[in-house]
Amino acid sequence: MAKTIIIKPIITEKAEILSESLNQYSFVVNKKCNKIEIKKAIEEMYSVNVSSVNTIVMPSKSKNRNTRSGILKGQVSSYKKAIITLAEGEEINFFGDI
Repeated sequence: MAKTIIIKPIITEKAEILSESLNQYSFVVNKKCNKIEIKKAIEEMYSVNVSSVNTIVMPSKSKNRNTRSGILKGQVSSYKKAIITLAEGEEINFFGDI
């Protein structure tokens, strides 16, 4: 169940700064899920206590690419992003023991 709700974590420079300073982690989640379902899935998957969940629906973007045969037009689909704030003293280690 949790794997159908949480698609993948977002690992960018901004997400790393948020996780180090404010104890917030970003995930790409299923568009049909609500905050309560996301909170339960994170707590089940990573065994941490979630204090709050903020969600954002990122809009789709149109992209153009130049090729030999001409310009290819396409679109990057929209997705839902969840920013999870964990309780004090808790953290999620995505990389394990690398």
